[in-house]
Amino acid sequence: MKINKVISLIAIVSIVILVGVGCKKSSEKTGITTIQNKGSDTMVNLAQAWAEVYKKVAPNVEVEVSGGGSGVGIAALIKGTVDIANASRNMKPSEIEQAKKNTGKEPKEVIIGYDALAIYVHKDNPLNEITVEQLREIYSEGGKIRKWSELGVKIPGAKSDEIVLVSRQSSSGTYEFFREHILNNRDFRLGSRDMNGSKEVVELVSNTPTAIGYSGMGYATPRVKMLKVAQKEGEPAFAPTVENVHNKKYPIARSLQIYTLGEPQGEIKKYIDWILSDEGQRTVQETGYIPLKAVTN
Repeated sequence: MKINKVISLIAIVSIVILVGVGCKKSSEKTGITTIQNKGSDTMVNLAQAWAEVYKKVAPNVEVEVSGGGSGVGIAALIKGTVDIANASRNMKPSEIEQAKKNTGKEPKEVIIGYDALAIYVHKDNPLNEITVEQLREIYSEGGKIRKWSELGVKIPGAKSDEIVLVSRQSSSGTYEFFREHILNNRDFRLGSRDMNGSKEVVELVSNTPTAIGYSGMGYATPRVKMLKVAQKEGEPAFAPTVENVHNKKYPIARSLQIYTLGEPQGEIKKYIDWILSDEGQRTVQETGYIPLKAVTN
């Protein structure tokens, strides 16, 4: 009986192995290479645009894109289940060590462009600029600014003076960047409306006259306004533009990066090289983000 069980087990394992090999051969027969790309919601529109354009450059490569947040993409990279992780924040030392422990490979970072983290209000909001200090007082636990009137603003037609806080979920790289660079690592105030994606932040602000939110500049619509931002009261405020990010005047700019396990090889390397090319960087600019350097159309 024991021998029969062992034989049966070997047969089952053999079938599983053969099925796996069959899938691999089937993929090889089609000549299609699939690159798994996951992570930042800030970058998901850009990543999808890259994938569509690159399909014309390399018809034999399928780039499968999904979002979920920088933390989700990084977690997948740590497990070795994606080829490229998109992130609007840097990997933490603990995440790098965990990836090395799990996969035996050290994550490789490639900066692919920049983003001005925009502060959004409703298009009818009369406010045009804000300071980093005021944002800290609006969003942080224990912050003193809770009403628009405390900023000298009256919202047209609004029944309430309370500021509606729109934020991101904690797995978001945008959330972590805002917490680190605006709140000085203080906790967020309770009661914010935490959205799963960058687009959802802007949509909620566009439908809520008393709301304020933060999201990538590439998600701007005619129904919202992006505020100019000053570092401190009395200092000049700057709009989130390509020029103001390149000359380091806009105070809430950040790099956008992708991560691979070890140095990229084969089709993954070709894809990343293309992202850094003029054509790939032109796509960065066309989707509302900031290329590494000026590109011509």
